[in-house]
Amino acid sequence: MTTTPTLDEFLGKLVGDLGATCSAALVGIGDRLGLYKTLAGAGPQTPAELARHSGTDERYVREWLCAQAASGYVDYDPGAGTFSLNEVQRLAFADESSPAHFLGGFQIARSMFKDLDCITEAFRSGGGVAWHEHDVDLFCGTERFFRAGYNANLVASWIPALDGVEAKLQAGARVADVGCGHGASTIIMAQAYPRSTFVGFDYHQPSIVSARQHAEEAGVADHVSFETVAAKRFSGSDYDLVCIFDALHDMGDPVGAARHVRESLRPDGTWLVVEPFAGDRLEQNLNPVGRVFYSASTMICTPASRSQEVGLALGAQAGPKRLEEVCRQAGFTRFRVATQTPFNVVLEVRP
Repeated sequence: MTTTPTLDEFLGKLVGDLGATCSAALVGIGDRLGLYKTLAGAGPQTPAELARHSGTDERYVREWLCAQAASGYVDYDPGAGTFSLNEVQRLAFADESSPAHFLGGFQIARSMFKDLDCITEAFRSGGGVAWHEHDVDLFCGTERFFRAGYNANLVASWIPALDGVEAKLQAGARVADVGCGHGASTIIMAQAYPRSTFVGFDYHQPSIVSARQHAEEAGVADHVSFETVAAKRFSGSDYDLVCIFDALHDMGDPVGAARHVRESLRPDGTWLVVEPFAGDRLEQNLNPVGRVFYSASTMICTPASRSQEVGLALGAQAGPKRLEEVCRQAGFTRFRVATQTPFNVVLEVRP
């Protein structure tokens, strides 16, 4: 049972939310200008020192630092008049390899504001907004945000939680990564399992171009390839493992995509489905993580699904029970929650 807050309490919450919303723009400036990395690399600095080290204007930097300190995103030493990043802040803002890196999440949030007009019209018409119709910040932000979680969990805990899959990958397996985007998940697996071959599929051509470039930079292009194709039409058969990371709920026809996955798997193959964490009932998701995912689902996931054939619109908070229904409708007979994190649920699905 919820308790109705007083007006002052509710206004206090709104002030906090407004401050967080405004801060998202300033985080973007710090990201684009390298202010966080400069602050992390040079230790405590005055506004003048940070401006000099980053090649920016001192007056703007001073105001930016004050806002960051008020948000708790940087530390301020009033005695020395300097600003700095503590270790926790550094991991979130200045280290792209950190499992806690969060700049991609802010980048996704900023893309939502840029897409307000087209999403508002979709509310009126009931139509959709396809992935490729969104602002480019969405594509880059999504890769950065989810890569942090994949770095932390994919090889360390998700794949080991699947029955017999890790051994196959170590020996040499055929893997399809459907809806791969910029290829973060594909490349992480390829780096960990050099004896296996990986193919990433995505309908968004610019993302595939980026994925190929990232694979070259990571030194895994000899056993990784990427193709531009929709989820229901990706090529190949006899895959030992098919993966869909944080993308099944975005598809217009997830049952059709699941059916194609089943047809592409070996009889003893595995489908790894990673989805945003959610309970099966709304009341289980009324929390900070659910708030983020429902918001993203409203602005990104549901419009994406509605733009495609069928337009089932599972939404980012579908929950395991609804996802199992999709898998069983496609002909899969075995389904289990293999593991989970505060942000993801990891499903093992078999023919």
